[in-house]
Amino acid sequence: MEIHHHQYEAVIVGAGGAGLSAAVYAARGGANVAVISKLYPPRSHTGAAQGGINAALGNLEEDHWEWHMFDTVKGSDYLGDQEAIELMVRKAPEIVYQLEHLGLPFDRTPEGKIMQRPFGGHTRNYGEAPVKRSCHAADRTGHMILQTLYQNCIKEGITFFDEFHVLDLLLEDGVCRGAVAYEIATGDLHVFHSKAVLFATGGCGRIFSFTSNAHALTGDGLASVYRRGVPLEDMEFFQFHPTGLYPLGILITEAVRGEGGVLRNDQGERFMERYAPTIKDLAPRDLVSRAIYLEVREGRGIGGKDYVHLDATQLGQAIIKAKLPEIADFCRTYVGVDPVKQPIPVKPTVHYAMGGIPTDIDAQVIVDDQGTPVAGLYAAGECACVSVHGANRLGCNSLLDIVVFGQRGGVRLAEYVKGADFAPLPPEPEAWSVSQIERFLKGPGDHQEKIGALRAEMQELMMRDVGVFRTEEPLRQALAGLKALKARYQEAEIDDRGHRFNTDLLEAIELGNLLELAEVAAAGALNRQESRGAHYREDFPQRDDANWLKHTLACKVAGQIEFSYKPVSITKFQPKERKY
Repeated sequence: MEIHHHQYEAVIVGAGGAGLSAAVYAARGGANVAVISKLYPPRSHTGAAQGGINAALGNLEEDHWEWHMFDTVKGSDYLGDQEAIELMVRKAPEIVYQLEHLGLPFDRTPEGKIMQRPFGGHTRNYGEAPVKRSCHAADRTGHMILQTLYQNCIKEGITFFDEFHVLDLLLEDGVCRGAVAYEIATGDLHVFHSKAVLFATGGCGRIFSFTSNAHALTGDGLASVYRRGVPLEDMEFFQFHPTGLYPLGILITEAVRGEGGVLRNDQGERFMERYAPTIKDLAPRDLVSRAIYLEVREGRGIGGKDYVHLDATQLGQAIIKAKLPEIADFCRTYVGVDPVKQPIPVKPTVHYAMGGIPTDIDAQVIVDDQGTPVAGLYAAGECACVSVHGANRLGCNSLLDIVVFGQRGGVRLAEYVKGADFAPLPPEPEAWSVSQIERFLKGPGDHQEKIGALRAEMQELMMRDVGVFRTEEPLRQALAGLKALKARYQEAEIDDRGHRFNTDLLEAIELGNLLELAEVAAAGALNRQESRGAHYREDFPQRDDANWLKHTLACKVAGQIEFSYKPVSITKFQPKERKY
């Protein structure tokens, strides 16, 4: 194993929408930028986002940023920080037009305006009825954003290190000094000395077994900062998207319901009319997911099984072909269902982490309830928690989040490096990464534990005990099980002892990250004794603003998870009961 050294003013880890947005604007600000990605950038998970990006353009009907803000705050179950939410929704139209000018091919109205459609939880006039707010490119909006931003990165001459897996953050005395990455093609380590690092590494849905997340979403950025003493915020809040393709978990976009598709139980009943009588199938995701689980629990799953139907047959072939072509392909290819003629089998799938690395509105990582920043350390996208999503994210706000705060992070990054010096690297900056690699490559070879088996146990445990419905005893069992799995992980070994394209080694390292994050999520869920948004405690079924209208900060101290809290920013909208 060789050790290589590089020096860049700014290092961006992750090449999805947030990372590429940050890279474009950091480079335009004059920074010398390197982007490190464990995938070829167009394969990043932003490309899987289907439905659209929200902006109150009002192209098809009246809309206002205040309505968008209200919906986002209400959707977050009042845990979203309203200062950050207001910034995001006010910026949204400008961001959409910037993407258009960068080359993004949005769908068009007959007049040539950007086409919009309704999405769950988005309403006109503060909850009156659904509104068309999502700007889209068929059902491939994330893919188009990713391609557009990547092309603009190439135009800016940004340096990419593709298929490099960042293992460690170099953070010492409160100052970020760079990162260490593993080159997948050679097995070599690369030390990146930088003035600043921005993490945009996506989520960690792979701690669960049934998920829409790609296999690459293993929380690498989250685990890296957590190991270095930075807290993680609101990790108990995981969104279950109500329509994962049964039995695979592949996402079936909310756009199907936005175009007029409806959910039906085994009796053919459109059951969302009972749970959300005003906006029905376009209720927020946490509410719809719980409704599906309740239908199944009460025996109304299809054929007595644990899924329901998403019926889009009334849309007709022309609409499905024009506006939902990718979804139609998924259904035909993976489960042999033609959505033009047959209902789609769906069940809730783990989709999005509302929590993450705590940041301010300029994507600076903060470490306490006072907003104290870490010098030179930034985060944006799903791995970050601003928090604009609070306890539950509304559909199509994720693509808005990554572009708005990716851009703000890139601008702030460029400003920071102009006035900063390169802080000295710690002695042997690669030492921790070397120890992790050699532990697996030079193990004794008695194969006491296998990585794949441990990962499967963790995922099933999390799905069973830290799922849509939660109670104290299963959560305690989950924590005990995770503790045992972490102990067994220390005895785990791999079969491949080679250096080139050693996916066995990478999966072992990823499992270490996932186990850390699963423990934080389970501990946070046990700690929060209320129900709010995506976190539903059957033993504490009510929202408790008196005790829990606050963000959770989880930090590891002497091997134990310790919780502290920071207040929620409340500016325009006071918390109210959440009805749809």
